[in-house]
Amino acid sequence: MEMTMSDNKESTKTALVLGATGGIGGAVAGGLALRGWRIRALNRNAAEAARRQPEFDWFQGDAMQADDVLKAAQGADVIVHAVNPPGYRNWGKVVLPMLDNTIAAAKAVGARIVLPGTVYNFGPDVFPIVTEDSAQRPKTRKGAIRVQMERRLRAAAEQGDSPVIIVRAGDFFGGARANSWFSQAMVTPGKLITSMTYPGKRGVGHQWAYLPDVAETMIRLIEKGDGLPAFAVYHMRGHWDGDGRQMIEAVQRVVGRNVKVKSFPWWIVPLASPFVTFMRELREMSYLWDVPLEMRNDRLVAALGDEPHTPIDQAVRSSLASIGCLQAA
Repeated sequence: MEMTMSDNKESTKTALVLGATGGIGGAVAGGLALRGWRIRALNRNAAEAARRQPEFDWFQGDAMQADDVLKAAQGADVIVHAVNPPGYRNWGKVVLPMLDNTIAAAKAVGARIVLPGTVYNFGPDVFPIVTEDSAQRPKTRKGAIRVQMERRLRAAAEQGDSPVIIVRAGDFFGGARANSWFSQAMVTPGKLITSMTYPGKRGVGHQWAYLPDVAETMIRLIEKGDGLPAFAVYHMRGHWDGDGRQMIEAVQRVVGRNVKVKSFPWWIVPLASPFVTFMRELREMSYLWDVPLEMRNDRLVAALGDEPHTPIDQAVRSSLASIGCLQAA
């Protein structure tokens, strides 16, 4: 079953976005559409997805099914691989097969693959300054899988099958659909802010990335196309919080008052981990709050001229508004 756009406007380029109902996938899809791209998207309930976002071409299917991905990829210039299993369930078992399906489809149709990357690839042995070429010795299960994902993409690019763009960034914030430390641990969606919870230690820096800036960066790189290396990896500077206070102070400026800041109750995470998938994810990534990891964007600036960057207060205001934490004007 295929849901077709009501707008028959011809566009010069087509992008298949896997994960178009998610935070980063949706932002990249929306941004490309505004630039005149035709957007294809795959969903297990295409009719419902089309009702919510009728501007995209929706294909009924599952990213775990190679034939579904290949069918949706026909005629695509780019495949944006931004798909994750719902609630991160069975992440370790489905992530690599989904990526293999994307690689096979991209090879068949001659498409470029674009991946939103993470810092999970890196272990503390290369901290605090992390570049695109830092050694990848992760200390977590998820990090090891991320390393495998990038190795498979590098092989596809080097074999000439499909060029690749990877954009690595820090912890996302912003967007109504983003699952993030900001929206799931620091503040409570739908409630005005009377207090905040901060996961890190005082004085320890943390790397943040405003999701709309990440999407814009990916789009600008996609537009560069063949002007990039076959395997093109870039780091975003994003918002570097050098002492763990910058994000807290930005929230306080936006809400217009001092807000009580509580420490994140890390003691509860091991207790809840066997039962709550999100808590399991938090536990694995807790080391990123214990030590600073700072990203440099020299390579990205060389490619684009500058990095898309929304000022911190503006980004925080938009983020809080999108999850219902600010009083209506």
